[in-house]
Amino acid sequence: MAEQFDVTIIGAGPGGYVAAVRGAQLGLKVAIVEKEKGGRLGGTCGLRGCIPTKALLNAAHLYEKARHFEEFGLKVEGLGYDWAKVQKYKNDVVAKNSAGVSYLMKKNKVAVFNGFGKIVSPRKVEVSYDNGKKDTIETKNIIIATGSVCRPIPGFETDGKQVVNSDQILEIDRVPKSLIVMGAGAVGVEFASVFARFGSDTTIIELLDRIVPVEDAEVSRELERSFKKRGIKVHTGIKLDKMQKMKSCVRVSGKDSKGNDVSFEAEMLLVAVGRMPYTEGLGLENTKVVVNKRGTIKVNEFCETDEPGIYAIGDVIDTAWLAHLASKEGILVVEKIAGKRVEPINHRLVPNCTYCDPEVASVGLTEAKARELGYDVKVAKFPFSASGKARILGETEGFVKIVAEKKYDEVLGVHIIGPHATELLAEACVAMTLETTADELGRTIHAHPTVSESIMEAAEGIHDLTIHL
Repeated sequence: MAEQFDVTIIGAGPGGYVAAVRGAQLGLKVAIVEKEKGGRLGGTCGLRGCIPTKALLNAAHLYEKARHFEEFGLKVEGLGYDWAKVQKYKNDVVAKNSAGVSYLMKKNKVAVFNGFGKIVSPRKVEVSYDNGKKDTIETKNIIIATGSVCRPIPGFETDGKQVVNSDQILEIDRVPKSLIVMGAGAVGVEFASVFARFGSDTTIIELLDRIVPVEDAEVSRELERSFKKRGIKVHTGIKLDKMQKMKSCVRVSGKDSKGNDVSFEAEMLLVAVGRMPYTEGLGLENTKVVVNKRGTIKVNEFCETDEPGIYAIGDVIDTAWLAHLASKEGILVVEKIAGKRVEPINHRLVPNCTYCDPEVASVGLTEAKARELGYDVKVAKFPFSASGKARILGETEGFVKIVAEKKYDEVLGVHIIGPHATELLAEACVAMTLETTADELGRTIHAHPTVSESIMEAAEGIHDLTIHL
């Protein structure tokens, strides 16, 4: 007789494995199915996304910092890097993270099936193994947490050598002398930061009229200014339509916003645009689950599909494709399965973090969106150039921008570009969850000297009370 479970999760990324842990904590009998070779857990984020990318970014940041040690009175001779060892550092971080997830499964008595999961009926999941054997899991509930994969772009096919996607570039054996980054979202600007730091002549090409287009327009302008200062070339409003691979370089061409022909050449091209939900072979045709036109699974505010007992979370649904949101969606689902009272996620309060250099982070409404929604808006900024701690760090680029509304003084959005932006944002997330006013945030005592004081000073600026500006 097949083993019976309360919930079976397909996919062991930050949505799936977090849901598994919380389900076990609530007394549910949980199974998790993961197709990754070698039994590694952690999903795209842990194995070829968030974690390895941020490890490379950290190494690049430290290398750049060391190049300026003399500004701090420190002597450095013969500074260089060993790319093979940088890759080893990255791989070690990934391996330890993945081992940590496996430990959590054992600790919480989650049954792990290292194979490909297919839904054969609303209450059965078939697991296929590499050796040809199969298991059938009987389950009361199913959570689809299979994430997303790089979407092939017609005309810009990758080969893993001259033309790479965001998975392949993590494994390259050298730093290219020159690099074109196609796409200026989070993935594109992060890899541009990495390879420019390590010496690549880097060019970013973006279809839209600004880089990191989901961020506040002022943040986009500041990041472009900072990139250009660092020698990263930025071209926006460019529609690429042709790629040509030659012996020693790749040439891409297209038209700019005025219709003029443009072309660019580099040793390597990174295609950093396009991901798609991974639902291939999952057996959705055996259920009432509805797939939308863009390939995402239709769900309600509780991540329930049209098939009772089947849920979907993370990159396979139409919410923001962010690891931390997938984790919270997974928790919401298993708590609902366990009979707990749950509230829908407030998607306005989902943080965005981009780990380029300087870092970019935001939560809530941009200034433009707040005005579009009809708010009477008041905006204030505080530059890191006026922060004592930022001067100590030698990282004075960027600012904190706060968007508030005048009637109730509620903070509607916080936008940060600069040192430790992705860490600083947590304060804004807590404050906005508690519906803070700009006055309350500005009157909250912040330790001195810290870069977090910049949030306080920006909040004070809503009422024209900033001290250090």
